[in-house]
Amino acid sequence: MDTLADVDEIIHEPTREFVESTNVWEFMQEHGIDDYEELIERTCNEVDWFWDEMVGYLDIDFYEEYDTVRDDTEGPQFSDWYPGGKINIAHNTLDRHAQVDSPNRNRVACIWEGEPGDVREITYHELYREANKVANALEERGIETGDTVGLYMPMVPEVISILYGVLKVGAIAVPIFSGFGTDATATRIEDSECSVLFTGDGFYRRGSEVVLKDTADEAIEEAGHVEHTIVYDRLGADIPWDDERDEKWSEAVLEQDDEYETKELDSSDESMLLYSSGTTGKPKGIVHTHAGQLMQCAKEIYFGFDHKDADRFFWVSDIGWMMGPWTLIGNHAFGGTVFMYEGAPDYPDPDRFWDMIDRHGLTVFGISPTAIRALRQYGDEWVDDYDLSSLRLLGSTGEPWDPESWLWFYENVGGGEAPIINISGGTEICGCFLMPMPIQSLKPCTLGGPGLGMNIDIVNAKGESIADSHERGYLVARDSCPSMTKSLWSGDERYLDTYWSRFEDMWNHGDWAQKDEDGFWFLHGRSDDAINVAGRKVGPAEVEGALMDHEAVNQAAAVGVPDDTTGQAAVAYVILEPDVEVSDGLRAELREQVGEELGKPFRPREVLFVDEFPKTQSGKIIRRAIEAAYTGEELGDMSSIENPDSLDRLEDAT
Repeated sequence: MDTLADVDEIIHEPTREFVESTNVWEFMQEHGIDDYEELIERTCNEVDWFWDEMVGYLDIDFYEEYDTVRDDTEGPQFSDWYPGGKINIAHNTLDRHAQVDSPNRNRVACIWEGEPGDVREITYHELYREANKVANALEERGIETGDTVGLYMPMVPEVISILYGVLKVGAIAVPIFSGFGTDATATRIEDSECSVLFTGDGFYRRGSEVVLKDTADEAIEEAGHVEHTIVYDRLGADIPWDDERDEKWSEAVLEQDDEYETKELDSSDESMLLYSSGTTGKPKGIVHTHAGQLMQCAKEIYFGFDHKDADRFFWVSDIGWMMGPWTLIGNHAFGGTVFMYEGAPDYPDPDRFWDMIDRHGLTVFGISPTAIRALRQYGDEWVDDYDLSSLRLLGSTGEPWDPESWLWFYENVGGGEAPIINISGGTEICGCFLMPMPIQSLKPCTLGGPGLGMNIDIVNAKGESIADSHERGYLVARDSCPSMTKSLWSGDERYLDTYWSRFEDMWNHGDWAQKDEDGFWFLHGRSDDAINVAGRKVGPAEVEGALMDHEAVNQAAAVGVPDDTTGQAAVAYVILEPDVEVSDGLRAELREQVGEELGKPFRPREVLFVDEFPKTQSGKIIRRAIEAAYTGEELGDMSSIENPDSLDRLEDAT
């Protein structure tokens, strides 16, 4: 079956009034661009013009103007963007908004809600003063331009002042996911060699206190390097203390002077070291720069998410994942308001998100498809009691959608009016290769098309473009963009091998992509995750999509396992809709459904029923854990898992 057949109907049609109210429409009018196709063609083929134009258009403030938009004499692999310029992310996202003559000085930069229900609002002026204190604390501890500083923090507002304080002194921020255990945290500390680590005593999750400091101590013991641990008191918990290394936030930071002169940095100076998840080997340290990271995040929030002054922007993420810094930098570049939540999506009840959207009047809401599938299980009644009319746009990322869940999100959360800006890119660019524009019509599950200024294509194994043939192929970038990692922290060899070795002068992102007859782009999972059955390959997402087409299935996860006959076989784990009973007849139906849609070779060797999948805190299914549970292999580091009890349930699957 053609995978696009189930998503071939245009569901969302923006009104003319809405289209003409958008930032991207205004940009098109100013530059004589008539329609979406021309917009993509011009911005993606005239890359230098576009990224030069963006500086003034988005009001990005350079201390000193750059000499040229980029120097790519060493090829797209090592493009130097905005050479000669002087800039600092923190100046653009914080300092200029906090000045006495700025209309944003007393504007709320962050609304925060803790899991127990406590709420705080922090203005730009307050955030500015605290970030300056962080900067002074860092300099007092010997941190200089180019040094690394770790953030292993709970999701509290202080993470923002820490992030911007690190950037102010010219140091490199190293965000570490608060859900990581000892090994994963130690790996990142060891690789980045950070001498200062910010952490907390812990945080609240599903009504319980999760202690963070113990794990931080164990990771430091394993990794070394850390000379100063600055600990924020969230819980008031009794935690272990090292008098030589540990310092209280209230003393180390809050007693500092609240004035600091932000450093003027080269455009190419490193801003952040973001680590890939490490599911396919040692995590990769992705190196971002001040100019590039700021430009990409700001561009995407302004155009893709149509930034308005009155927006309250909520993306479900952690500071340790790309979407955390992306949300902060992109919104704060325009003096916007970000909403931050500490806890679980379904605590104390499955309506927590809907309640917060209603109470806080949130206007943009981003979440993973897996999280929506999980919340949909609880039923429409948990959403129906709330007024979600404040939502202008919805967002999603992380994995392919299934049409039913996309439609549920669109209709029940977005009221059948808010477009789903379904985006895909990666930690490697702190942004998106693909993202719809709010002026576009939408089919379920689509990613719209290439992001503005992103020269994206679909190619076959020979590197030949097949986008207009509507065949499935490899998603590639034919040119660089300002936010593309300048290399990997571990060096150029792994960087070139990972992204640039398959095709000549093209970035291979590792995703299967397809453009349909109407110009809509779709993704079909990771090309390097393919299940290879007797030489025929299929993506796990395709098997999962075929299973979720059955009315009894709520969620599915497919993995490839060794098979004596075919080399590999597909095995499927399925979560059923409420009130559906497990039976051998249903198992056979699901196998046949996959066979009918994808071909008989891809029928799962087994279909196993469970009530929960192992997931990260951001809602992604951890397929490698499912595969290891089936094959009996060592699980490895599972410290990022949100629900460790699910591993035992996998072993009991029927």
